[in-house]
Amino acid sequence: MSMNGWSLLLGAGAAAAAGEYGIASYFFRRTMLRQKATTKRTMDMAGTNWDLYMSKLKKMKEWMLKQEREDVYITSGDGLKLHGTYFPGQGGKKLVLCFHGYTSKGMSDYIGLSNYYLPRGYQMLLVDERAHGDSEGTYIGFGCLDREDAFLWIKYVEERFGSDCEIWLHGTSMGASTVLMTSGLKLPLQVKGIVSDCAFTSAWDVFEHVLKDQYHLPAYPILKISDSMCRKKAGYGLRQLSASEEVKKAKVPILFIHGDADTFVPCRMCYEIYENCASKKNMLIIHGAGHVEAFYKEQALYEQKLTEFLETAGEAEESVIREGSTGDAEASVTGEGSTGDAVPV
Repeated sequence: MSMNGWSLLLGAGAAAAAGEYGIASYFFRRTMLRQKATTKRTMDMAGTNWDLYMSKLKKMKEWMLKQEREDVYITSGDGLKLHGTYFPGQGGKKLVLCFHGYTSKGMSDYIGLSNYYLPRGYQMLLVDERAHGDSEGTYIGFGCLDREDAFLWIKYVEERFGSDCEIWLHGTSMGASTVLMTSGLKLPLQVKGIVSDCAFTSAWDVFEHVLKDQYHLPAYPILKISDSMCRKKAGYGLRQLSASEEVKKAKVPILFIHGDADTFVPCRMCYEIYENCASKKNMLIIHGAGHVEAFYKEQALYEQKLTEFLETAGEAEESVIREGSTGDAEASVTGEGSTGDAVPV
Protein backbone atom coordinates (compact mmCIF):
# COMPACT_ATOMS: atom_id res chain seq x y z
CA MET A 1 0.00 0.00 0.00
CA SER A 2 1.27 3.47 -0.87
CA MET A 3 1.96 6.15 1.71
CA ASN A 4 -1.18 7.98 0.58
CA GLY A 5 -3.19 4.82 1.14
CA TRP A 6 -1.82 4.36 4.63
CA SER A 7 -2.49 8.01 5.42
CA LEU A 8 -6.09 7.70 4.29
CA LEU A 9 -6.54 4.53 6.30
CA LEU A 10 -5.03 5.98 9.45
CA GLY A 11 -7.04 9.17 8.97
CA ALA A 12 -10.25 7.17 8.66
CA GLY A 13 -9.35 5.19 11.77
CA ALA A 14 -8.63 8.33 13.74
CA ALA A 15 -11.90 9.88 12.58
CA ALA A 16 -13.82 6.75 13.62
CA ALA A 17 -12.13 6.70 17.03
CA ALA A 18 -12.88 10.38 17.52
CA GLY A 19 -16.51 9.76 16.58
CA GLU A 20 -16.81 6.87 19.03
CA TYR A 21 -15.25 8.96 21.79
CA GLY A 22 -17.63 11.80 21.01
CA ILE A 23 -20.68 9.52 21.22
CA ALA A 24 -19.44 7.99 24.48
CA SER A 25 -18.74 11.41 25.95
CA TYR A 26 -22.21 12.62 24.96
CA PHE A 27 -23.78 9.48 26.45
CA PHE A 28 -21.83 9.92 29.69
CA ARG A 29 -22.83 13.57 30.09
CA ARG A 30 -26.51 12.93 29.32
CA THR A 31 -26.68 9.93 31.62
CA MET A 32 -24.37 10.56 34.57
CA LEU A 33 -24.30 14.32 35.05
CA ARG A 34 -27.05 15.65 37.27
CA GLN A 35 -27.64 18.80 35.25
CA LYS A 36 -27.91 16.89 31.96
CA ALA A 37 -30.11 13.97 33.06
CA THR A 38 -33.73 15.14 32.93
CA THR A 39 -36.92 13.64 34.34
CA LYS A 40 -38.88 14.33 31.14
CA ARG A 41 -36.41 12.45 28.95
CA THR A 42 -36.39 9.51 31.36
CA MET A 43 -40.20 9.36 31.35
CA ASP A 44 -40.26 9.51 27.56
CA MET A 45 -37.75 6.70 27.29
CA ALA A 46 -39.55 4.56 29.89
CA GLY A 47 -42.71 4.80 27.82
CA THR A 48 -45.28 4.36 30.61
CA ASN A 49 -48.52 6.27 29.92
CA TRP A 50 -49.02 8.11 33.21
CA ASP A 51 -52.00 10.03 31.81
CA LEU A 52 -54.04 6.91 32.62
CA TYR A 53 -53.43 7.43 36.33
CA MET A 54 -53.37 11.22 36.72
CA SER A 55 -56.72 11.44 38.48
CA LYS A 56 -55.70 8.76 40.99
CA LEU A 57 -52.24 10.29 41.46
CA LYS A 58 -53.70 13.73 42.11
CA LYS A 59 -55.92 12.45 44.93
CA MET A 60 -53.10 10.39 46.43
CA LYS A 61 -50.70 13.33 46.31
CA GLU A 62 -53.21 15.63 47.99
CA TRP A 63 -53.56 13.14 50.84
CA MET A 64 -49.80 12.63 51.09
CA LEU A 65 -49.07 16.35 51.34
CA LYS A 66 -51.51 16.71 54.23
CA GLN A 67 -49.47 14.28 56.34
CA GLU A 68 -46.99 15.42 58.95
CA ARG A 69 -43.42 15.31 57.63
CA GLU A 70 -39.90 16.45 58.41
CA ASP A 71 -36.78 17.15 56.36
CA VAL A 72 -33.85 15.07 57.58
CA TYR A 73 -30.21 14.94 56.50
CA ILE A 74 -27.14 12.74 56.71
CA THR A 75 -23.60 13.11 55.32
CA SER A 76 -22.31 10.55 52.83
CA GLY A 77 -18.92 8.89 53.13
CA ASP A 78 -17.54 11.32 50.55
CA GLY A 79 -18.95 14.41 52.25
CA LEU A 80 -22.25 15.01 50.42
CA LYS A 81 -25.27 16.35 52.28
CA LEU A 82 -28.07 13.88 51.59
CA HIS A 83 -31.74 14.70 52.09
CA GLY A 84 -34.74 12.64 53.07
CA THR A 85 -38.37 13.31 53.96
CA TYR A 86 -39.55 11.58 57.12
CA PHE A 87 -43.23 10.77 57.66
CA PRO A 88 -43.95 9.68 61.27
CA GLY A 89 -47.38 8.39 60.33
CA GLN A 90 -49.01 6.77 63.36
CA GLY A 91 -45.68 6.24 65.08
CA GLY A 92 -44.67 2.77 66.16
CA LYS A 93 -41.50 0.83 65.45
CA LYS A 94 -41.94 -0.11 61.78
CA LEU A 95 -40.27 2.12 59.18
CA VAL A 96 -39.87 1.82 55.42
CA LEU A 97 -36.78 3.38 53.83
CA CYS A 98 -37.74 4.26 50.25
CA PHE A 99 -35.37 4.76 47.31
CA HIS A 100 -36.58 6.36 44.07
CA GLY A 101 -35.79 5.88 40.42
CA TYR A 102 -33.40 7.57 38.00
CA THR A 103 -33.86 11.39 37.71
CA SER A 104 -36.73 11.30 40.21
CA LYS A 105 -36.95 12.00 43.95
CA GLY A 106 -38.51 10.43 47.01
CA MET A 107 -41.56 12.69 47.16
CA SER A 108 -42.40 11.84 43.53
CA ASP A 109 -42.00 8.07 43.42
CA TYR A 110 -43.83 7.20 46.63
CA ILE A 111 -47.08 9.11 46.22
CA GLY A 112 -49.10 5.93 45.77
CA LEU A 113 -47.24 3.82 48.32
CA SER A 114 -47.50 6.51 50.99
CA ASN A 115 -51.25 5.88 50.80
CA TYR A 116 -50.51 2.21 51.48
CA TYR A 117 -47.80 2.31 54.15
CA LEU A 118 -48.81 5.25 56.38
CA PRO A 119 -52.40 4.13 57.13
CA ARG A 120 -51.08 0.67 58.02
CA GLY A 121 -48.89 1.94 60.81
CA TYR A 122 -45.56 2.24 59.00
CA GLN A 123 -43.33 5.28 59.24
CA MET A 124 -41.67 6.27 55.98
CA LEU A 125 -38.37 7.89 55.10
CA LEU A 126 -38.26 8.94 51.45
CA VAL A 127 -34.64 9.33 50.43
CA ASP A 128 -33.36 11.68 47.74
CA GLU A 129 -30.44 9.70 46.34
CA ARG A 130 -27.18 11.50 45.61
CA ALA A 131 -27.38 13.95 42.68
CA HIS A 132 -31.19 13.92 42.93
CA GLY A 133 -33.84 16.06 44.60
CA ASP A 134 -32.50 18.07 47.54
CA SER A 135 -29.40 15.91 47.99
CA GLU A 136 -25.98 17.10 46.92
CA GLY A 137 -23.89 15.46 44.24
CA THR A 138 -22.78 15.91 40.65
CA TYR A 139 -22.67 12.34 39.37
CA ILE A 140 -25.51 9.83 39.54
CA GLY A 141 -24.51 6.63 41.35
CA PHE A 142 -26.73 3.94 39.70
CA GLY A 143 -26.70 1.93 42.90
CA CYS A 144 -22.92 1.54 42.95
CA LEU A 145 -22.41 4.61 45.13
CA ASP A 146 -25.96 4.69 46.48
CA ARG A 147 -25.75 1.43 48.39
CA GLU A 148 -23.14 2.92 50.71
CA ASP A 149 -25.48 5.88 51.23
CA ALA A 150 -28.35 3.46 51.85
CA PHE A 151 -26.34 1.74 54.57
CA LEU A 152 -25.78 5.13 56.25
CA TRP A 153 -29.53 5.82 56.09
CA ILE A 154 -30.14 2.47 57.78
CA LYS A 155 -27.70 3.41 60.55
CA TYR A 156 -29.42 6.81 60.89
CA VAL A 157 -32.79 5.10 61.41
CA GLU A 158 -31.30 2.62 63.88
CA GLU A 159 -29.66 5.38 65.92
CA ARG A 160 -32.69 7.68 65.88
CA PHE A 161 -35.43 5.13 66.57
CA GLY A 162 -33.58 2.57 68.64
CA SER A 163 -32.35 -0.95 68.29
CA ASP A 164 -35.87 -2.39 68.53
CA CYS A 165 -37.05 -0.64 65.34
CA GLU A 166 -38.13 -2.70 62.33
CA ILE A 167 -36.65 -1.49 59.03
CA TRP A 168 -37.85 -2.40 55.54
CA LEU A 169 -36.21 -1.25 52.30
CA HIS A 170 -38.38 -0.45 49.28
CA GLY A 171 -36.80 0.57 45.98
CA THR A 172 -38.15 1.60 42.60
CA SER A 173 -36.14 1.20 39.36
CA MET A 174 -32.65 2.55 40.14
CA GLY A 175 -33.72 2.62 43.78
CA ALA A 176 -34.66 -1.05 43.51
CA SER A 177 -31.19 -1.87 42.21
CA THR A 178 -29.79 0.19 45.09
CA VAL A 179 -31.60 -1.83 47.76
CA LEU A 180 -30.68 -5.13 46.08
CA MET A 181 -27.03 -4.11 45.93
CA THR A 182 -27.35 -3.16 49.60
CA SER A 183 -28.56 -6.70 50.35
CA GLY A 184 -25.00 -7.93 49.79
CA LEU A 185 -23.72 -5.90 52.74
CA LYS A 186 -23.74 -7.09 56.34
CA LEU A 187 -27.01 -5.47 57.39
CA PRO A 188 -28.12 -4.79 60.95
CA LEU A 189 -30.65 -7.22 62.42
CA GLN A 190 -33.22 -4.42 62.36
CA VAL A 191 -33.51 -4.79 58.56
CA LYS A 192 -36.35 -7.28 58.09
CA GLY A 193 -36.82 -7.39 54.33
CA ILE A 194 -36.53 -5.75 50.92
CA VAL A 195 -39.06 -4.87 48.23
CA SER A 196 -37.64 -4.39 44.73
CA ASP A 197 -39.84 -2.91 41.98
CA CYS A 198 -38.32 -2.95 38.46
CA ALA A 199 -34.65 -3.34 39.34
CA PHE A 200 -31.93 -3.59 36.70
CA THR A 201 -29.03 -6.01 37.07
CA SER A 202 -26.22 -3.47 36.61
CA ALA A 203 -25.60 -0.04 35.15
CA TRP A 204 -23.71 -1.64 32.25
CA ASP A 205 -26.55 -4.04 31.47
CA VAL A 206 -29.30 -1.44 31.43
CA PHE A 207 -27.19 0.96 29.35
CA GLU A 208 -26.44 -1.83 26.89
CA HIS A 209 -30.17 -2.49 26.57
CA VAL A 210 -31.04 1.20 26.11
CA LEU A 211 -28.31 1.74 23.51
CA LYS A 212 -29.53 -1.21 21.46
CA ASP A 213 -33.27 -0.80 21.96
CA GLN A 214 -33.69 2.97 21.81
CA TYR A 215 -30.60 4.31 20.04
CA HIS A 216 -29.90 1.29 17.78
CA LEU A 217 -26.22 1.47 18.70
CA PRO A 218 -23.81 -1.31 19.71
CA ALA A 219 -22.57 -1.35 23.29
CA TYR A 220 -18.94 -1.66 22.21
CA PRO A 221 -16.92 0.54 22.22
CA ILE A 222 -19.29 3.21 23.58
CA LEU A 223 -19.79 1.62 27.00
CA LYS A 224 -16.12 0.76 27.38
CA ILE A 225 -15.19 4.41 26.84
CA SER A 226 -18.07 5.61 29.06
CA ASP A 227 -16.97 3.17 31.76
CA SER A 228 -13.48 4.67 31.71
CA MET A 229 -14.96 8.17 31.99
CA CYS A 230 -17.18 7.08 34.85
CA ARG A 231 -14.29 5.56 36.78
CA LYS A 232 -12.21 8.69 36.34
CA LYS A 233 -14.88 11.30 37.05
CA ALA A 234 -17.60 9.64 39.13
CA GLY A 235 -15.40 7.17 41.00
CA TYR A 236 -17.03 3.89 40.01
CA GLY A 237 -17.26 1.51 37.08
CA LEU A 238 -20.42 0.53 35.23
CA ARG A 239 -19.75 -3.13 36.06
CA GLN A 240 -18.48 -2.45 39.56
CA LEU A 241 -21.62 -3.80 41.21
CA SER A 242 -24.43 -6.03 40.00
CA ALA A 243 -27.71 -6.62 41.80
CA SER A 244 -27.77 -10.17 40.43
CA GLU A 245 -24.41 -10.84 42.09
CA GLU A 246 -25.06 -9.05 45.36
CA VAL A 247 -28.28 -10.98 46.07
CA LYS A 248 -26.18 -14.15 46.18
CA LYS A 249 -25.08 -12.85 49.59
CA ALA A 250 -28.54 -11.71 50.73
CA LYS A 251 -29.74 -12.81 54.17
CA VAL A 252 -33.09 -11.00 54.41
CA PRO A 253 -36.26 -11.98 52.49
CA ILE A 254 -36.90 -10.15 49.22
CA LEU A 255 -40.06 -9.47 47.22
CA PHE A 256 -39.35 -8.90 43.52
CA ILE A 257 -41.92 -6.98 41.46
CA HIS A 258 -41.83 -6.23 37.74
CA GLY A 259 -44.11 -5.62 34.77
CA ASP A 260 -43.79 -7.97 31.81
CA ALA A 261 -44.36 -5.05 29.39
CA ASP A 262 -41.41 -3.05 30.72
CA THR A 263 -39.29 -1.95 27.75
CA PHE A 264 -36.97 0.32 29.74
CA VAL A 265 -35.73 -2.28 32.23
CA PRO A 266 -36.69 -5.62 30.66
CA CYS A 267 -38.43 -8.18 32.86
CA ARG A 268 -35.72 -10.76 32.12
CA MET A 269 -33.45 -8.84 34.50
CA CYS A 270 -35.91 -9.48 37.32
CA TYR A 271 -35.90 -13.21 36.60
CA GLU A 272 -32.09 -13.26 36.54
CA ILE A 273 -31.80 -11.53 39.89
CA TYR A 274 -34.53 -13.70 41.39
CA GLU A 275 -32.79 -16.90 40.33
CA ASN A 276 -29.53 -15.75 41.93
CA CYS A 277 -31.09 -14.63 45.20
CA ALA A 278 -29.84 -16.70 48.15
CA SER A 279 -32.42 -15.55 50.71
CA LYS A 280 -36.12 -16.33 50.95
CA LYS A 281 -37.87 -14.73 48.03
CA ASN A 282 -41.14 -14.06 46.25
CA MET A 283 -41.80 -12.62 42.82
CA LEU A 284 -44.82 -10.75 41.50
CA ILE A 285 -45.01 -10.23 37.73
CA ILE A 286 -47.84 -7.97 36.54
CA HIS A 287 -49.08 -8.74 33.04
CA GLY A 288 -49.15 -5.72 30.73
CA ALA A 289 -47.43 -3.36 33.18
CA GLY A 290 -44.72 -1.05 31.88
CA HIS A 291 -41.87 0.49 33.82
CA VAL A 292 -42.83 1.10 37.50
CA GLU A 293 -46.50 0.82 36.49
CA ALA A 294 -47.32 -2.31 38.49
CA PHE A 295 -48.74 -0.57 41.57
CA TYR A 296 -51.12 1.60 39.58
CA LYS A 297 -52.14 -1.01 37.02
CA GLU A 298 -53.00 -3.71 39.56
CA GLN A 299 -53.14 -1.85 42.88
CA ALA A 300 -55.26 -4.38 44.75
CA LEU A 301 -53.04 -7.32 43.80
CA TYR A 302 -49.87 -5.35 44.46
CA GLU A 303 -51.09 -4.37 47.93
CA GLN A 304 -52.29 -7.91 48.68
CA LYS A 305 -48.92 -9.47 47.88
CA LEU A 306 -47.03 -6.68 49.63
CA THR A 307 -49.12 -7.18 52.77
CA GLU A 308 -48.54 -10.94 52.69
CA PHE A 309 -44.81 -10.39 52.32
CA LEU A 310 -44.58 -7.86 55.15
CA GLU A 311 -46.70 -9.93 57.51
CA THR A 312 -44.79 -13.16 56.98
CA ALA A 313 -41.34 -11.54 56.64
CA GLY A 314 -40.64 -14.01 53.87
CA GLU A 315 -41.22 -17.07 56.07
CA ALA A 316 -43.71 -18.68 53.71
CA GLU A 317 -42.63 -20.94 50.86
CA GLU A 318 -40.81 -19.22 48.05
CA SER A 319 -43.20 -18.57 45.19
CA VAL A 320 -43.50 -16.89 41.85
CA ILE A 321 -46.84 -15.15 41.39
CA ARG A 322 -47.98 -14.25 37.92
CA GLU A 323 -51.08 -12.22 37.20
CA GLY A 324 -52.32 -13.55 33.88
CA SER A 325 -54.27 -11.79 31.15
CA THR A 326 -57.48 -13.36 32.43
CA GLY A 327 -57.02 -11.70 35.81
CA ASP A 328 -56.49 -15.04 37.56
CA ALA A 329 -53.33 -15.34 39.61
CA GLU A 330 -51.43 -18.52 40.20
CA ALA A 331 -48.23 -19.37 41.97
CA SER A 332 -45.59 -21.93 41.13
CA VAL A 333 -43.33 -23.01 43.96
CA THR A 334 -39.69 -22.72 42.98
CA GLY A 335 -36.32 -22.84 44.62
CA GLU A 336 -34.20 -25.45 46.33
CA GLY A 337 -36.21 -28.44 47.49
CA SER A 338 -39.42 -27.47 45.70
CA THR A 339 -41.43 -29.63 43.37
CA GLY A 340 -42.17 -26.94 40.84
CA ASP A 341 -45.86 -27.86 40.93
CA ALA A 342 -48.39 -25.08 40.50
CA VAL A 343 -50.40 -24.26 43.60
CA PRO A 344 -53.30 -21.82 44.10
CA VAL A 345 -52.62 -18.39 45.59
